[in-house]
Amino acid sequence: MRERERERERERERERERERERERERERERERERERGERERERTGESRERETARQKFVFLVFGI
Repeated sequence: MRERERERERERERERERERERERERERERERERERGERERERTGESRERETARQKFVFLVFGI
């Protein structure tokens, strides 16, 4: 009986660890996406301010 409980607890702990690993992977992917976007802006010479101004313009003109 106790052995089953311990096994269930170990399984729950493994599942929690897998979930933590999935969350870390999602965080790494978000960081890579952010860096990729920054590199793309640097490559095209478009600053954050210019990107923000462009987004505001598009919103005001097209309502998108």
